Amino acid sequence: MSKQNRLTFFIFLALILGVGLGYYLNVNSLRTYNENILNAEIAVKKLDGQILQVKDSTSVAFTDLTAERQAALKIRVDNEQIREKKLEPLTLLSDIFLRLIKMIVAPLVFTTLVVGVAKVGDIKAVGRIGGKTMLWFLSASLLSLVLGLIMVNIFKPGEAMNLPLPPDNVDTGIKKVALSMKDFISHIVPKSMTEAMATNEILQIVVFSLFFGVATAAIGEKGQIIIKFFDAVAHVILKVTGYVMNFAPFAVFGAMAAIVAKQGLSVLSTYALFIGEFYSTMLLLWIILIFIGFIILKNRVFNLINRMKEPVLLAFSTASSEAAYPKTMLQLERFGCKDKIVSFVLPLGYSFNLDGSMLYMTFASLFIAQSYGIHLSFEQQVTMLLILMLTSKGIAGVPRASLVVIAGTIATFDIPEAGLALLIGIDPLLDMGRSATNVIGNSLATAVVSKWEGELTGPTD
Repeated sequence: MSKQNRLTFFIFLALILGVGLGYYLNVNSLRTYNENILNAEIAVKKLDGQILQVKDSTSVAFTDLTAERQAALKIRVDNEQIREKKLEPLTLLSDIFLRLIKMIVAPLVFTTLVVGVAKVGDIKAVGRIGGKTMLWFLSASLLSLVLGLIMVNIFKPGEAMNLPLPPDNVDTGIKKVALSMKDFISHIVPKSMTEAMATNEILQIVVFSLFFGVATAAIGEKGQIIIKFFDAVAHVILKVTGYVMNFAPFAVFGAMAAIVAKQGLSVLSTYALFIGEFYSTMLLLWIILIFIGFIILKNRVFNLINRMKEPVLLAFSTASSEAAYPKTMLQLERFGCKDKIVSFVLPLGYSFNLDGSMLYMTFASLFIAQSYGIHLSFEQQVTMLLILMLTSKGIAGVPRASLVVIAGTIATFDIPEAGLALLIGIDPLLDMGRSATNVIGNSLATAVVSKWEGELTGPTD
């Protein structure tokens, strides 16, 4: 077994063992806390409904109900804290790994992109590659949004599941964002390179790297020193990546055990229909993207997907596309994509080409509308799609970005924001699929742009 296959095997094994341990903890040592949390949540929902019926906020009944609600909330929070404390050794494993990955990603993007752009040479070539990249990104984003729209209209999970609706005053903890040009620009243009590096704002690092790379190429011979230096630094960071990846199976084990210990497998039965339909839609997106990749890359697309097993498994089990970034980059270069294309397309993809997240946004938004019995006309659905297309491009780096965008979008169509409470519980499970799909989408984008540029060579191992 090669070193590559050995790591993939251990990651898969860790995933299975993590699910097993998580289930054991959920059924045994955490059962009491999980039941207390569930009962407290039911009590809060019931009290929210009763509070809404009391018209006089100064009455004794209102005061008593509010006090009961606070007591139920305290029980939930206390039990959640105890549960988190007990799961700390497991969550620590994934936290350490994700921190190590974040430590690598910013310098890796910066050094490889500067070298890549400097090797491309002139600004015209950078613009040409950028144009082809954005063409793919916009097309793939539109495809993902449209597919989500079509499938949620076919499946109608919101109507079929008939879930009890959360009260209108429920706090989802998700802060909606309106489309603001100022916010959009602040996510793209860095005011400080060190701040962008410190906060892992990939898009801002990309912008600075493009300027730096073009300027390095423009000064000619003197720029060669910079190129050689950054090239050496990039190789050192890739070596560090190799060391960090050895910790991946432990991170996967910890992440899976923690999520199953909290959620249990009962959530799968409650939301089985939604999860099943969402994942089948995501599988259909994979098939369509791979088919388009086949038209352009021919049979080599299957070799590419085979190489992406490990990054996809890593992204799925840690629910983080970022965790798979260094390995995705390495596999694309081994597949035959030139480093200058990989270092240009892949970082941009992490901001502009999140296909899994796009699909989820239309699917989830209309699911909430269906749950409330709100019918949206064809024109309204197309408008929603266009709003999602725009708003999703401005929130790179925002925590729980998909839910934030959905919160802002559904409010535009008078869909209760409280509907997000229907999804928050299963969002971590859905995020796993979204993250894996983002890796597939970005690897295909990089390979296709390499082919279009005539920069795709034979594979190296």
